[in-house]
Amino acid sequence: MFPILLDLARLRVAVVGNGEAALKRLALLDEDGARHVAVYADDPAPALEAAAGARLRRLVPTAAELAGFHLVFAAELGESRLVQLAATVRALGTLLHVEDRPALGTVHAPATLRRGDLVISVSTNGRSPGLAKRVKRFLEGVFGEAWQGRLDELARLREGWREAGAGMGDVARWTEEWIDRQDWLPAETSALPSTSPAREDGTERRRAIAG
Repeated sequence: MFPILLDLARLRVAVVGNGEAALKRLALLDEDGARHVAVYADDPAPALEAAAGARLRRLVPTAAELAGFHLVFAAELGESRLVQLAATVRALGTLLHVEDRPALGTVHAPATLRRGDLVISVSTNGRSPGLAKRVKRFLEGVFGEAWQGRLDELARLREGWREAGAGMGDVARWTEEWIDRQDWLPAETSALPSTSPAREDGTERRRAIAG
């Protein structure tokens, strides 16, 4: 498996299903910033119908209807219709996730922990979603809400270092050293000697880069 993140704001996504699993998937897509979502359900549960709103299509989509989508999530259609839909989507070359049936799809949706733009995903290649969720809950206790601010802080420092002329190697090393000095994570035993800027302001950064 090859992990990759998709910018859902730029992709057309279809959710196909009638019940709780489809509703949960739609909620996750909305939370992750998906902007172009259609929900296909020929017998939607009331909660799904309410959440989908104007995005609801009361049918199981054909190949022609799915041709314009980049990603399809499928669930709760019954075995024969699920297998047929999976074959249709795969034939289109479209990415497909099938709830609790990883062998039918082409992608897996990991358990995901978000702290702003910091995203930590846990996958078992579809073999044990329960384990992935348990590991995610453990990581929630390690990476609390403060990590969103920490990422913002590092992003600001990185921008300043790059503007001052630092190369990729320097930026990577200074990032490691900053994390160690702030005691955000356990320090690695092979820590490099400190060569990072003494202060955050641009003058000190430039002096450090100039040597």
